[in-house]
Amino acid sequence: MGKLLIRLFVKDYENTEDSKVRERYGKFAGAVGIISNLFLCIMKILVGIFSRSIAIIADGINNLADASSSIITLVGFKLASQPEDENHPYGHARIEYLTGLFISIIIIVIGLQLLRSSIDKIIHPDPLEFSYITIIILVAAILIKLWQSRFYISIGRKIKSVTLTATAADSRNDVIATSAVLVSVLVAKFTGLQIDGWMGCLVALFIIWSGIQLVRETTSPLLGEAPDHELVAAITEIVEKEPDVLGIHDLMVHNYGPGKIFASIHIEVDADGDLMQSHDMIDNIEKKVNDELHVEFVVHMDPVKTDDPLITKMKKIIADAFAPLSGVESIHDFRIVPGPTHTNIIFDVVLAPGCKLSEKEITAIADSAAKAENPAFFVVITFDRAYTRL
Repeated sequence: MGKLLIRLFVKDYENTEDSKVRERYGKFAGAVGIISNLFLCIMKILVGIFSRSIAIIADGINNLADASSSIITLVGFKLASQPEDENHPYGHARIEYLTGLFISIIIIVIGLQLLRSSIDKIIHPDPLEFSYITIIILVAAILIKLWQSRFYISIGRKIKSVTLTATAADSRNDVIATSAVLVSVLVAKFTGLQIDGWMGCLVALFIIWSGIQLVRETTSPLLGEAPDHELVAAITEIVEKEPDVLGIHDLMVHNYGPGKIFASIHIEVDADGDLMQSHDMIDNIEKKVNDELHVEFVVHMDPVKTDDPLITKMKKIIADAFAPLSGVESIHDFRIVPGPTHTNIIFDVVLAPGCKLSEKEITAIADSAAKAENPAFFVVITFDRAYTRL
């Protein structure tokens, strides 16, 4: 059913990389959420009042909050699709992450409110009024929420949306919450035990825990999380296919929201090669990454000497000295600058995030290896961080 609705209401639904199509998906998901959650809210509150069940009423209020979340989703996708302006040259796509965070906070607040109401129900128990209408409404609500969850997950995966992922988790929580309410009604009917409040507490704690997990997930891209491994591998593959690329380093990927990814890389080329030919290759690489991966890509060209025997020898000596060191990933931009009294061995070292060695210790190891070859050799190191990992 979800696929049919998407075909009917989302124009050009297959082109999910297009920002306009992503916006249509988001608006459609928000509209579906508003309609279905308002319907469930009205039904549950009426049934809750009739059966005197705090858990059913709380579940209905939860659906009202879900409708509000759907409105936030709809508005969030609209704002996130705004074009670049003078104050926001990279666009507004990160608003979608803020929307997901806001929904996550709403989930936690709902959980706390439900916990308070459930504790009050335990302290002041009130027998439930059983009716088959109540059972039918609760079962129907469970089925609708199951469909909602799958619907949001499907769209969230299609357009890679953290907001819809959070919304899907909220729908899943509602399935669990309503199922618990249904169990409490049946237990009260057939055993006389009033577990309505206790079930409400369990559901509330689960909702709070789920909301906290979602806060972590939605804040990660805002803080600047590591780029997707598949994207890094795809960029690397495109670059390294070029036969004149001698090496790559300093790949950085910046995410400004869905569909707004910028990346840069340093590519080593033969210093004695044709400069115009190398520049043409760089242009082709930038265009290919942009066209195939939809990434704004910038390449810095590093000329390296390939026929200097001393550079080749010293690079191997330093690399061998670093081989046993944990956290030292690679070296690059290796060059030698001779002088009348000493010779500088200049290069960059890439350190892993978890490297426990200090820069001073690493420099001392490299300097010792260089001086073992020639006491007049001094190392000059620039330390880089590994921002991407394969």
